[in-house]
Amino acid sequence: MDDAGLGMTQDERARAQRMVGSCEPILLTELGDPPRMGLAAIGQLTRQFDLSVDLSSPSPYGGVRAVLRIDRHLLTRIDPEELPPAASAPRSTRREAVRDTAGGSASPRGAEPGALSPSPGTEPARAAPSHGAQPAPAAVSDGSQEPDEPAPTAGSHGPAPTAGPERPEPAATAPDHEHGYGTDQEDRAGAPAPGHHSPGDSGGLPQRRRRSRAEEAEDEFCGECWTVTNGIPFEAVELAIRLRERRVRGTQDEVPVMRDLAAAVKGPGLIERLKRLGPSTVRFAWAGAVLGGPFSPESAADLAVVGSAEAVEATEKLRACRILTDADEAAGALEFVHPLIATTVYRDIPSGLRVGMHDAAANAAQTVESDPTAAARHLLEVPCDGRAETVACLRAAAREYLRAGAPEAARRVLTRALREPPPAEDRAALLHELAGSTFLIEPTATVSHLREALKEPGIDPDLRASIVYRLTQALAHTDRLTEAATVAADEARRATNARVRLRMQADHFVWSAFRADEPDSSARSRRLARLAGKLTGRGLEERYILGLRAWDALVRGEPRRSALEYAEEALSGGMSWTDENRGFEVPVAVALLFMYCDQPRRAEDLFAAGMAECEHRGWRGSHLAQGQTLLGYIRYRRGCLPEAEELVRAGLHTAERVEGAVPAQWFAIGILIQILLARGRTTDARLLADTYHYGDVVPNAVIFPDPRTVYAELLLAEGRFAEAASLLSRVGDWLESRDWHNPAWCPWQLGLASALARTAPDQAVLHAQDAAKRARDFGAASAIGQALRVQAEVTGGQAALELHTQAVDHLERSPAAYELARALVGHGAALVRSGRLHDAADRLYQGLEGAVHCGAEGLAARARRELSAAGLRPLPLRYAQTDMLTGPERRAAEKTAQGHPAPVVAQELRITEQGVRHLLSSVYRKLGTDTAGLADALENCPWPGR
Repeated sequence: MDDAGLGMTQDERARAQRMVGSCEPILLTELGDPPRMGLAAIGQLTRQFDLSVDLSSPSPYGGVRAVLRIDRHLLTRIDPEELPPAASAPRSTRREAVRDTAGGSASPRGAEPGALSPSPGTEPARAAPSHGAQPAPAAVSDGSQEPDEPAPTAGSHGPAPTAGPERPEPAATAPDHEHGYGTDQEDRAGAPAPGHHSPGDSGGLPQRRRRSRAEEAEDEFCGECWTVTNGIPFEAVELAIRLRERRVRGTQDEVPVMRDLAAAVKGPGLIERLKRLGPSTVRFAWAGAVLGGPFSPESAADLAVVGSAEAVEATEKLRACRILTDADEAAGALEFVHPLIATTVYRDIPSGLRVGMHDAAANAAQTVESDPTAAARHLLEVPCDGRAETVACLRAAAREYLRAGAPEAARRVLTRALREPPPAEDRAALLHELAGSTFLIEPTATVSHLREALKEPGIDPDLRASIVYRLTQALAHTDRLTEAATVAADEARRATNARVRLRMQADHFVWSAFRADEPDSSARSRRLARLAGKLTGRGLEERYILGLRAWDALVRGEPRRSALEYAEEALSGGMSWTDENRGFEVPVAVALLFMYCDQPRRAEDLFAAGMAECEHRGWRGSHLAQGQTLLGYIRYRRGCLPEAEELVRAGLHTAERVEGAVPAQWFAIGILIQILLARGRTTDARLLADTYHYGDVVPNAVIFPDPRTVYAELLLAEGRFAEAASLLSRVGDWLESRDWHNPAWCPWQLGLASALARTAPDQAVLHAQDAAKRARDFGAASAIGQALRVQAEVTGGQAALELHTQAVDHLERSPAAYELARALVGHGAALVRSGRLHDAADRLYQGLEGAVHCGAEGLAARARRELSAAGLRPLPLRYAQTDMLTGPERRAAEKTAQGHPAPVVAQELRITEQGVRHLLSSVYRKLGTDTAGLADALENCPWPGR
């Protein structure tokens, strides 16, 4: 089974193969949160029924190939005499072939493969004979089939031979030639395509298929078959059909016969056969090749200028020679038996005639069809002649392609429209549309198109504003934030319309906020605060300003309640991720704000809606890459490490396929390093950093998490404390110059405290204390708990125990499962050193359980070591990880959301206050929120039985 998705990286494919093919047990924690059971269930079934699954091969369609292998000992032969097939079942040739082989019966030979027309009084040879036919001596695997699968045989599924698998639905993106027949096959002719076999593979033939078809076929004969067909599936299958018709047994002496038959299959032989069918038939075939895909006989007849009777005769001849087949019997449509035949016929058309036929087909499509893409694919093959109607048709087709999520096809037709050329008054708009089609796949080209558009005279003000915005966005996505901010500021100064000026000011604030070398960040923040305070309306421009104000309040460390209020106002009318004139930077920043404010479930919901919007529009470039990456970051902050790693790797894979998507790659690499460190895989994190030269280059854009802080975390994990301290000191100077003080956004002080703990403990304590104070000023429980944990670690001694207790208390009121597990293990270790083994055991058991559920293998190993050092034995997990609330958890959450304090809740539930705190801690982790967002989260939380 092949798919045409995004595919998998090497690591992802290896993990998937282990899931379906390994005999080792698979832990529930490896399946993500919520658990993704598909691959694990397949692996269990294959082991149970002695099957095997292979996921190691890429699909020729771009995704993954999944192959199910069934060994011969699992197959049972059904005796058709005892169990006859149903009357509606397709007729099989297997029984007759076996009977003929056993009894030596003979039957009339089929028509010569190269015959142009059947003899008088005989049925046209449309398929291999169903009686007396010997099995084909060889059949080469199709590119979309696994070698061990049975080969398609003529007559097994109806009258027409099957040259390959059923053709998939056309993808959204059009091929290089809009008629569907490019030169890819010629380019690959020298080497086997995916799924083809080389001569070294036992004569280029799968052994199982060879055994099932003809044991007597010699290796030299099979190797020669592969050589003359170049391993191309269609030619190999067609040759096998002809060999069976001629009853060739596959000996060395029959190689010359095989070569003659192969010549009739390949390009020159095919064209020679076609030309012998008559001029009308040739023109009909040419018309079908120009129309491409399934076509109606009437359209081909009109294009070929032949009558209806000649069209019927041509159709029958082409069917008999296995050139055409029925595509849709209900509609009477025809198609070529294989794309290679269509390509060969198309290339045989004289160039001048081919252009004329495309021109006629385009005119006919514009006359009778409302879909402009039907005419556009023909106009691509027609010379430019400056027709305004051609430009209009191509622009309309581009809009349809973009609506269908095919920006590459849109770019192709708009490039052709630009060469037409368009009327002077439409040139700027056309360049703007062309830039929109290239933005997701080649942002550097977008910059060139837009700069050229701005040079055009007399541009409409609204169009100019859209061009300028798209230009700033393209500059930002190619790591040129300074240019983007400058362009927006210049346009804001020259704008005369108040609405356009406000929009340009918002753009200037956006790119300045994400510019790493902003000269005066504090002044920009003050201007932004004043502007946000003056806004009286809540239009789209105003709400974008409020969204920027919310983000600025976050990074500056203002109270989270203030940041959340601005964010809610910004979202009051909705913020689209795919608004071509606004971009997705502000909606993404607003969504992430909820994560930093301990409401990650709200952030996940916003990301899910935004990514769905992008995929619906077919935006699978840098937007989707950053969406996948940052959604993985949210899962990381919640403590769902395996799922986070999967998402971020997918984001990095997507970003690498987009030319110039530098910031998107920086986001993914930094987050992936943090995830690997959290999972205890320091070596993998170092390999990733070295592969991408992470840490050697400082990006021009503000990336989160901050790349230098992430690299310092890697240095700390490797024990390179002095280097980490030096790097974090520079990060601190940069952030202090911008008045960005929030440790929830960038915990550089915590890393610096850890780096200095051994050489300058007093400074380490001061940095940790300052970070804890800033975290309290911000007000997020996860940030406070993380800061207190580090403060306890650098303080040491008995004074650290109270800090550890406070850290755990705060983190239990947050959704940060991984940070809670770290705090529990750290507290337990400190209690062990203080001799309080009973209390230590409880903390370490809780921390171990949390680490296992998070997928933090390194932290779990540390907890086990601490337990072992204390003379304690790790216990089995007490509960399975799930997002579903239990009954007591639900009741405790509802009472708390109604404003009842813990003592009241404990009394009503008849448990202790400590028990209430444990229930609520589990609720916060499962729902992905804190107390402030509890009521909203409960409304969307399913509860079985109600």
